[in-house]
Amino acid sequence: MSARHDGRALITKRTLAGATVLALVGGAAACSGSDLAIEPVENPRTAVLPGEDPAGAALALSAALFAASDVAMLAPAEDAEAVTALLPHLPRLPSPLLLGTDQAVADELERLGAGTLVVAEGTDLAGLEDGREVVEIDPSDEEPGLPRVANQEPKPAVSLLVDTALEAPTPALASAVASAVGGTVVEMPDGDLGRSSETVAAAKAAAGEDATTGVLALGAAFGETTALIDMLGKLGAMAQLPGGGTTVFPGRRMIAAYGTPGVPSLGILGEQGLEETLTRVQEMAADYDDLAEEPIVPAFELITTLASSDPGGDGDYSSELGVEGLREWVDAAGEAGVYVVLDLQPGTTDFLTQARRYEELLTAPHVGLALDAEWRLLPGQKHLAQIGSVTAAEVNEVSTWLADLTAEHSLPQKVLILHQFNLSMISDRQDVDTSRPELAITLHADGHGTHEDKLATWRALQQGLPGGIRMAWKNFIDEDTPMFTPEETYDLEPRPWFVSYQ
Repeated sequence: MSARHDGRALITKRTLAGATVLALVGGAAACSGSDLAIEPVENPRTAVLPGEDPAGAALALSAALFAASDVAMLAPAEDAEAVTALLPHLPRLPSPLLLGTDQAVADELERLGAGTLVVAEGTDLAGLEDGREVVEIDPSDEEPGLPRVANQEPKPAVSLLVDTALEAPTPALASAVASAVGGTVVEMPDGDLGRSSETVAAAKAAAGEDATTGVLALGAAFGETTALIDMLGKLGAMAQLPGGGTTVFPGRRMIAAYGTPGVPSLGILGEQGLEETLTRVQEMAADYDDLAEEPIVPAFELITTLASSDPGGDGDYSSELGVEGLREWVDAAGEAGVYVVLDLQPGTTDFLTQARRYEELLTAPHVGLALDAEWRLLPGQKHLAQIGSVTAAEVNEVSTWLADLTAEHSLPQKVLILHQFNLSMISDRQDVDTSRPELAITLHADGHGTHEDKLATWRALQQGLPGGIRMAWKNFIDEDTPMFTPEETYDLEPRPWFVSYQ
């Protein structure tokens, strides 16, 4: 072993298994021969990268961000502390950072042409050091000696969207590597570009003029690459929801006034005029502001077709309100930042037939739909003689139509509420299709009574509930004994995403 002193630090040099090892102490800049070259990828194509395994995420980032690199950092895959200790040095050495010593890492080092490895002191390289220069640094040293890197020509910046729910240290590693090569990093919880106005703005900025280049998304939550490109392209023209963003949940929770205009007996929405109802529901929503981490958005759940004891001219035992009569309420709600759910009580007709009547209103970005199966009759049945019901197949017909409508008009995600207080109300509920990202399907626990009765219904409705359906709750001002307070409502498990008052 030989040693020399350069006036700043002691560098010891030894040879192990064909590798030159530099053990660095202090702030010396180590290099054997000429400066090392690092070549980032110019204009990487938009892609979703795997992020669920930290080692796999590191490999994917290296492949996406670096065309070649004479040097790479390396840390044990299972040693999060060693990884974390290397991250602060990436701004001075903007190189790939790989985890582990398996064949995939060996192959990536060959692709990069990495002849120098920077590792934490004592790292077992398992043969990867053969033929390479190895620089060991003390992770506790804030300014260790690092190889010198040749000046790089400026490269177009890449944008990296990171799902912050990924396993540590993946989010921190990805952010540090991308930032080191001049990239912009945007944190996207659960890979949700539309969660808020902030995430939408960040995603739009990341895409710039061309959604097909320069955006990398880390984590399976972003979906397939084609879906990411499609969403980035749509965000520029897509209207946002009340409260901001394009995804209904989990970016907000809603507090709604239920009823129909001018009919006080059906709920609080009909107990006063339009302007007074807007004020009332905004005040109701404000009662929840301090109870939730998410923004609280006021809403109308507006009974649009009313169950009737009279068969009416069309014989379906349902009285349908006209589009023009509802427009004033829908438009005023949108201007006031209030979401609107059109509630259907179809009698003996089917839900899709009634939903189509209101297609014009449903093309508004702040309007969703509710299916109230209690009032869905079979031929020969009458309201209040029995509880109505709907099949999963009929629900799926509506959801497919509504999702297609949403996609066709490039609308933000829509609420689709399914009312239920009895398991028989939705037959074959396990077959309800929750696969369409255009919809936020929500099961509304629509029963009244004592606290014990309502909680029993709440628990029963969650049994066997298909994945992807969120829970909603209704408070009955007159029928509940007593009515849940806002605090009690939000103490429910799970916490409801939509709460209506009747």
